[in-house]
Amino acid sequence: MTLNPATVSPAARIYLRPVWFADSPIGLDGRTARIGNGLVWYQGIEASVRGAARPVRDSIAVERLDQWIAALPGPVSAQARAQVAAIAAPRAPLVLGERTIRLDQPQVMGILNMTPDSFSDGGKHVDDAQAAADAGFAMAAAGAAIIDVGGESTRPGAAPVWEGDEIARVVPVIERLAKAGVAISIDTRKAAVMQAALAAGAHIVNDVSALLHDPLAMEVVAKAGCPVVLMHAPSTGENPHIGDGYADPVCDIFDWLAARIDACVAAGIARDKIIVDPGLGFGKKVADDLAIVNRLTTFHALGAPILFGASRKRTIGALSNQAPVSTRLGGSLAMAMRAVEAGAQIVRVHDVPETVQMAHVWRGLRDGALTAG
Repeated sequence: MTLNPATVSPAARIYLRPVWFADSPIGLDGRTARIGNGLVWYQGIEASVRGAARPVRDSIAVERLDQWIAALPGPVSAQARAQVAAIAAPRAPLVLGERTIRLDQPQVMGILNMTPDSFSDGGKHVDDAQAAADAGFAMAAAGAAIIDVGGESTRPGAAPVWEGDEIARVVPVIERLAKAGVAISIDTRKAAVMQAALAAGAHIVNDVSALLHDPLAMEVVAKAGCPVVLMHAPSTGENPHIGDGYADPVCDIFDWLAARIDACVAAGIARDKIIVDPGLGFGKKVADDLAIVNRLTTFHALGAPILFGASRKRTIGALSNQAPVSTRLGGSLAMAMRAVEAGAQIVRVHDVPETVQMAHVWRGLRDGALTAG
């Protein structure tokens, strides 16, 4: 549908999504733009204008974008220009102790669950810190840039875990990994666990509640000055899967994450330390997950690195004749590949060697396109 900028209400919200990707900008001078400092170029923007129950969308070629934005009402034009700048802004590397993780190319985060009941690998490493650490070392050796250690399952119906038990599960593993120089994130919603994990050598806080579950979490992260992953979930209570649905899942989640970024910056967390995760599978139907994946580039307009986690999740089973969790490698790789092609900076996965190989092949193809044009 063609959208006339002159008909847009000054009170509307606009959402810009890179579309029409190019393998290489060579020979397309003035007709492509780049997502951050990565290896993804695009030739158009899909603009969604939200002033009613459902957004109205139109697509604009890059070479026409400035003119199109200038014709919008002042407040909406300002939103659009800010989002274009955010899409283009370089994503700062993550400085994690002695390691620096560059975000100008896709990175793999390996999942290491110290839980008896996680949906995929629950019980695999619980009660054996050395075996868990060895699994983390293996993922790092296979190419995982970051190991994400968690001590509480957040699958639907999982029982809450006392913070003392969660600390006892994760700290011995983190200590072993940190001594070897592995970059580590702590997957937790609890401030006390964050503090203990950071003291043990973790570098990143990965919170499925975006620092809303525990009222002390924001202060812990701000004081630590560490990177933080803000994930969207519809509930910040014990069950993060409870929600009332979405008028439009992508726009609703975008607005929610934008508000969380602003709150974190106001609390003293540096903007360049913030990573966003749209939270696939958390309080979302299969159709919601598919909308997020298909319109993932919308979240680049937040100006933060995107962490994408679809590994072995329910949507993959739903799309593959209810395949059991243990047989979802192909679907997990397809999802990760889609995210990488959309410019996601980090993919969080169970199957590290296979995903790293996928990312290497993607990078080789992209380098070949940039060389040959």
